[in-house]
Amino acid sequence: MFSEQRIRAGLFYLSVLVFLIGIPFILSFALGYKFNPKTLKFTKTGLIVIKTQPPGGDVYFEDSLLNEKTPTNILELLPGRYYVRVEMDNYYPWNSEVEVNAGKVTRLERIMLFPLSPDAKQLNKNRITSFFIDEAKSSIYYINSEDKGIYKSDLEGERFQKAGNFINIFPYPAKFKISDDRNKLIYFNQHQMAVVYLDSTDENSAPNPNFVLNYPDKTIIDAFWHSDSYHIILVTNKSIEAVEASVGSEPVVLVQLEKRDTSAFYDIRNDVVYFLDYDKGRDGKSNDNLYKLELNARYSALKGFINMSAPSDKQGVAINDK
Repeated sequence: MFSEQRIRAGLFYLSVLVFLIGIPFILSFALGYKFNPKTLKFTKTGLIVIKTQPPGGDVYFEDSLLNEKTPTNILELLPGRYYVRVEMDNYYPWNSEVEVNAGKVTRLERIMLFPLSPDAKQLNKNRITSFFIDEAKSSIYYINSEDKGIYKSDLEGERFQKAGNFINIFPYPAKFKISDDRNKLIYFNQHQMAVVYLDSTDENSAPNPNFVLNYPDKTIIDAFWHSDSYHIILVTNKSIEAVEASVGSEPVVLVQLEKRDTSAFYDIRNDVVYFLDYDKGRDGKSNDNLYKLELNARYSALKGFINMSAPSDKQGVAINDK
């Protein structure tokens, strides 16, 4: 009887001892802590959240396959770097070393799994030299420098039709820009800019000739359509100019530039040009400054200054290819 009581008492005290020893571990796990064998201390854990597009990828954590597919979470991770790999049949795998910080969530929520054999669909109906996308109207324009045709389709290659005639310039144009009314196109290299009228839906309108502007003594940096779809804002290494989209128009120099390698941005919603130029300070040093040139309310006055006389050899050559 006495022996049995001693056994029960011993078991009771042993249970209490185990409980007291286990409480720190239980509370630590409950509060997000884990024993770190490297530091011999309880350390706040972190977790990894994994989401993929498409979902359903196999997740390998430190080269061990997890039971759950994406999206999934990996919990109670000690701080450190871990190797994560995601695989899916018929898709390229994704892998990376991931940093886990104490008490933080590491989010891998933008994993894109790309197909091994993407479905590439041919959109053009004939040979092309180049193309550009009109995002605003969800259209594609195709250039064929051999038959001098400009063609147009929707983004799926449907409703394919001829839209205009291409003028060859050499070197081949670096940029193509369509007017806001979608009736005119400009493209340019360093010393030439072509203005092309696309086929108009107005049968009563007289056809306009396409033409090329030559700038042998200047370098074209960029060009923009004004919101009226009739004027072109041309940025060169010497000036910012306004040009009418018509044969014989003379450019209006809006700003003389000191900076030869300037850059510019055009806000077509407000007809504002932002550009860089030099300005000499009191110390005699040249500094880059950002300037704002507003062309909205004051721009109508420019039409009175534009000379509609015949173009010089250096400025414009009309090419009637209709």
